Amino acid sequence: MRNFQYFFMTMAALFMAMPAYAQSAANQPMSMVPIGAGLGMALAAGLCGLGQGRATASATEALARNPGARAGIQLLLVLGLAFMESLALFTLVIIVIKVK
Repeated sequence: MRNFQYFFMTMAALFMAMPAYAQSAANQPMSMVPIGAGLGMALAAGLCGLGQGRATASATEALARNPGARAGIQLLLVLGLAFMESLALFTLVIIVIKVK
């Protein structure tokens, strides 16, 4: 049963990718820039989410151990989350500039 699930997930991904390959004209080479940009943004967003989750988990654990340090921990947590999110936004801006 698990093999069928993997097979159908793979087929669904391939069928969704078909329109991306069908858009280029016959005499022009296909540009891989939009596909690479999408993969880059997915990678940046996914890793940003993982980093934010780990930072939030660590801050929660630190607050549980020392509730008196809430102000300092909260300030550093918000600052760190802002820096992590800015990396994903910078990636988005670069992709918007590069892909026309």
